[in-house]
Amino acid sequence: MGFPLRVGIGTGNRLPFPELARQWQQIENAGFDTAWVVDHFMASDNELTPYYEAWTLIAALGALTSRIRFGILVSGNTYRNPGLLAKEAVTIDHATNGRVELGIGAGWMEREHTAYSFDFPDVGPRVSMFEEALQVIDSLMTKERTTFHGKYYQFEDAPFEPKPLQQPRIPIVVGGSKPRMLRIAARYADNWNTRGTPEAVAPSIERFRVAAREVGRNPDEVRCSVYPWVHAFESEEQFRDIVQQYLAIGFTDITFPMPPEEFRPMMERCARDVLPELRRLA
Repeated sequence: MGFPLRVGIGTGNRLPFPELARQWQQIENAGFDTAWVVDHFMASDNELTPYYEAWTLIAALGALTSRIRFGILVSGNTYRNPGLLAKEAVTIDHATNGRVELGIGAGWMEREHTAYSFDFPDVGPRVSMFEEALQVIDSLMTKERTTFHGKYYQFEDAPFEPKPLQQPRIPIVVGGSKPRMLRIAARYADNWNTRGTPEAVAPSIERFRVAAREVGRNPDEVRCSVYPWVHAFESEEQFRDIVQQYLAIGFTDITFPMPPEEFRPMMERCARDVLPELRRLA
C-alpha cells in the first residue's frame, strides 16, 4: 500500500504535566508525526514514581496540539471494559479532530494488577479476552448496534453514538510478538507494534507477514511500527542510519523515546533537516 514514513516520540507518563505538555508541543513544532505514552498505573522500576493514567493524559495532551497523531503504546485490555475503552477513544477522537489512534494489548504486568485489584488471568484466557475485546471495539465503532455473546464479554443491543470522525473506525494499534498475538494483530490491526533493535525485530516482522497471509490478509495493508528503546539523536548521521535500518526491513512507523535535554536541539535538527529527506526516500 506504500504507507508514508511516520516518525514519533514517546514521552512516557512520569513527568509533571506542564513538562509533558511542553514536550508534546516541542514534538509537534519540530515536525515529528506522532507522540505516545504508555499504559501503567505504577512504574516497574520504582513504585513510588508519579505516574499519570494514560487515556485521560492523552486527552489533555492531545488538546494542546493541533497536528500530530497520538496514542498509547499500548493500552492494557485487562484494565478497561472494551465498551468503556471505545467510548474514551471516540470522545478523544472528536475532541482532537480525528487524530487519536487506539493502541491495545493483552496486558502483562502482574504486580500492577495485584496492586490495583484487576484480575490477571493466565496468558491463554488473557489473550482470548483481548481478541474478544477487539471484536467488540470494531463492532461498536462500525455498526449501529452491537450484540456480542462471548466467553468474557456480553453486549446486548448496545448503541454507540457518536461514531468516530475517523472512518471506518479509529485505527487500531496491536502490540505483541508471540505467535498467537501475531495472528490476532494480522487479523484485526491497522498497525502492528513491536519493540527492539533492527536485528531483534527483523524475524518478527517476517513472522507477522506470514501470519497476515495465513489469515487471508495482505500484509502490505497493515502499518508496522517499532519502538527502538534507545534515542537516535546524538547526530544527524545516527538518526538517518537507524531510521533507514528499520525502513529496510519493512517498518513504516518508528517511535523513539524522548532524549535527554541536552540532545533536544539535535532532535529538532533531525526532524527539520533529515526527516523530510527520509520521507522522500521511503
